[in-house]
Amino acid sequence: MSSSSVPLPNWINYALLPIINLILAFLVSGLVVWIIGESPLEALKLLLQGALGRGEGVGFTLYYATNFIFTGLSVAIAYHAGLFNIGSEGQAYIGGLGAALAALALDQYVPWYVTMPFAIVGAAAFGALWALIPALLQAKRGSHIVITTIMFNFIGSSLMVYLLVNVLRPVGKMAPETRTFLEGGQLPKLKGLMELLGMKLGAAPFNVSFLIALVMCYLVWLLIWRTKFGYEMRTLGMSRSAAAYAGIPYVRTVVIAMLLSGALAGMMSLNPVLGASARLQVEFVSGAGFVGIAVSLMGRNHPVGIVLAAILFGILYQGGAELSFDMPAITRDMIVVIQGLVILFTGALEYMLRPAMSRAYQQFAKG
Repeated sequence: MSSSSVPLPNWINYALLPIINLILAFLVSGLVVWIIGESPLEALKLLLQGALGRGEGVGFTLYYATNFIFTGLSVAIAYHAGLFNIGSEGQAYIGGLGAALAALALDQYVPWYVTMPFAIVGAAAFGALWALIPALLQAKRGSHIVITTIMFNFIGSSLMVYLLVNVLRPVGKMAPETRTFLEGGQLPKLKGLMELLGMKLGAAPFNVSFLIALVMCYLVWLLIWRTKFGYEMRTLGMSRSAAAYAGIPYVRTVVIAMLLSGALAGMMSLNPVLGASARLQVEFVSGAGFVGIAVSLMGRNHPVGIVLAAILFGILYQGGAELSFDMPAITRDMIVVIQGLVILFTGALEYMLRPAMSRAYQQFAKG
């Protein structure tokens, strides 16, 4: 048996290895910062201060993290069924249409807490609908889910631009966006929660959708590890032939898994559309669907890990913006490089250290 195939305890798999990979990513990032003539320690200090040093920074960090929790869960639930859904970007975009239509229809008549359930259902339904055709093509025709979801990202983007320019844009308004929602269509900010922690939210758009994301984490955990369908998904993800031998229907499992994945991606739109800008705009997803892939991989496709990874990427987004302002030599493009290194070490090179760790663990167990 090769050392890389030796089973490792959960504390090594889910804690030690990700932490070591993360440290390596930051060391290489520090080297890049040093090469351009800046102090890596000072850059790290500014990044953490910008993300966590005051209430407003924490609010922005958690706002970004909310987006990544939804898209990370979306990727994870498909991954457990053996599917690599990289269409969360487009599904979130279309989900925004469902959320916005609910807000536009109800904001004049009811308070936000009545609008919110309809917006959740609308966002989830539209996101799931956008995942349905790729799911059917994969399940019935064998079309690769990666290819079809990529194409549907582009189709969704073009469709949304058309709708915002020609259908949903108010008369006389130049920007391709809907009208601003009234209070009945806006999710309230979590100022009270921040004040309980002794911080002021400021201008940060941290809102109720964060709590919705945490509820979804719990429900996804229940689904995957505490239900029959979750067991069927995980069996299919590990071995399609074993799933077939066990009588698990392939088409049904793939379609339902992708519908759930698309629904979670669609719900990401609640945060920027109803919680931040209070209107549907062009490109509001801003790459969160693709970041969700890294968040899911780094979080080992487990809801707890996804929350922690999402907060890390929230820190990188918010702290990176502050860092590029306070240290002009580190541009926004450099922040993208740092984010890419984190993705590289925690995602693509996830198993780089596993053989050495397995050998060390074997030696430790013997001695």
